[in-house]
Amino acid sequence: MISAFMSGDKETIILTFFVYLMIIFLITPIHEFAHAWAAHKLGDDTARLKGRLTLNPLASLDPLGTPAMLLFGFGWGKPVPINPLRFKEYRKGIALTALAGPLSNFIVAFFGMIAYKFALYYYFTNPTDVAYYIKWALELFTTLNIGLGVFNLIPIPPLDGQKILSYFTSKEVDEFMYRNQMFLTLALFALISSPILGKVREVVFIGYDKLTFFIDPIAQSLFPIP
Repeated sequence: MISAFMSGDKETIILTFFVYLMIIFLITPIHEFAHAWAAHKLGDDTARLKGRLTLNPLASLDPLGTPAMLLFGFGWGKPVPINPLRFKEYRKGIALTALAGPLSNFIVAFFGMIAYKFALYYYFTNPTDVAYYIKWALELFTTLNIGLGVFNLIPIPPLDGQKILSYFTSKEVDEFMYRNQMFLTLALFALISSPILGKVREVVFIGYDKLTFFIDPIAQSLFPIP
């Protein structure tokens, strides 16, 4: 989104803004729904009872995380409430519930890459504006899912990565994390502002491209280049 602002092209800025908004309203609810669904399956109905076992985007938008997603392609949704005491295994339940969110984004990104490849080959054979924007939107959808998945695996509270890490560490490490949460949050925003996460996202995107190699010959046969 920042690159669109830097371009100075009003049409590009407006179009990019609305595409980002549309896609964020699809991505964030999937991530938060996955948390709520995992907690429900592990024995905790807190999220369901509070109306968070839903794909309604309004239930998942966070006042800080959503703008961060809009500007940087990395962010978070409104935290899903859980009661760890309802899990049969306290730390394992927390970790699996946390993992469900990023995992859902990586799964959706996989199917997004498949759809993007079909759109890409279609654009090669039909280079119209409509075909271009479909291809672009699917690429953005895949990229943002990857970005959200990667970002939330960072082991800094309140992100999912810290809850996953806590399964392998100790209560002392948890206490250290939460005692220093202010400094870790500042480090997190510094990381968002750096090009590091963008590079990681690019590498993962390339990995998805290689992983879905079997789609290329199918797409080529459907949309042969003249």
